[in-house]
Amino acid sequence: MNFILKDENAVFYECGFSCDNVVFLKLGSEAFFITDARYTTEASECVKNATVLEGDRRDLLKTARLLIRKSGVKALCFNPSEWSVDAYARLSEKLSIHFQKKPNFSQEKRIIKTQGELEILRQAALFGRDAFTRFGEFLKRDGLGMDERMAHFEAESIFKYHGQLELSFSPIVALGENAAKPHALPSSKQLEKGELVLLDAGVKYRRYCSDRTRTSFFDEHFNFEKRQVFRDATQQKVYDTVLKAQEAAIKAVKVGVKACDVDKAAREVIDKAGYGDYFIHSTGHGVGLDIHELPVIGARSQTIIEENMVFTIEPGIYLPNAFGVRIEDTIIVTSSGAEVLG
Repeated sequence: MNFILKDENAVFYECGFSCDNVVFLKLGSEAFFITDARYTTEASECVKNATVLEGDRRDLLKTARLLIRKSGVKALCFNPSEWSVDAYARLSEKLSIHFQKKPNFSQEKRIIKTQGELEILRQAALFGRDAFTRFGEFLKRDGLGMDERMAHFEAESIFKYHGQLELSFSPIVALGENAAKPHALPSSKQLEKGELVLLDAGVKYRRYCSDRTRTSFFDEHFNFEKRQVFRDATQQKVYDTVLKAQEAAIKAVKVGVKACDVDKAAREVIDKAGYGDYFIHSTGHGVGLDIHELPVIGARSQTIIEENMVFTIEPGIYLPNAFGVRIEDTIIVTSSGAEVLG
């Protein structure tokens, strides 16, 4: 397949290196990594299975067009979500070939992880789990009275291992009623004894992501373990329901089942408990070089689960202006079911 890429992670997957100004071309048996003078030295040292070419920093597509024209290819695949209207117009200008829209074709290639990728993902998950422990210890020691903004700042530092790792995404630290917002932004709300604390965070290790969420009760025994005891009966009921839903979905993961059936296993538990209207997102998503990859574990997903897929299981219940609970783990599909990471 002849194709062109601009997305950094998609390019990295093809040749082991990427940067913020690159066009990658696969034309027949040849591949080209086109970048500007700022990156050519490092690219020449790191790029595998592609020729590194230096192009105009402001118009790499000029070099790409010349290569496409010279190659004589009749069709070229591209992911339309990677391209602005302007960039696509400049790419296709005066090229009489067929540009084939193929959404997410790079993620489709990456949906089954190699053994090497799985080992990196396992290590990323271990780093993430350790950071959860260290952030939990920090909150237990120094968190009382701290607002979400400062807690978010501290979480970023801890999950970055003080600059040694990158973040999968900006951490979510949500207290009490703010946890009812699945992607809550940090506010001035302060952490008090007896507060519900939701933490959703992850790290990048060798570019691969970890992803995990815990919901906990803040007292002198505070931790991010899955078994939690809340003073409030409604919070305890909701928490136990979400945990049961996650366990049901993990148990449903098997080679050959549909992704929608994994979602259904979680959703049935939450529906039965009377909270179906408050589970407002899919049960999971793929994880790899991108924090959100294929497969989608949702009610409409017909994807057949295969061995060595990697995705999250993260049911949640969100009661507006009250509180929210989400429990998330990343899993690897094995021949016997699900391996929970971290």
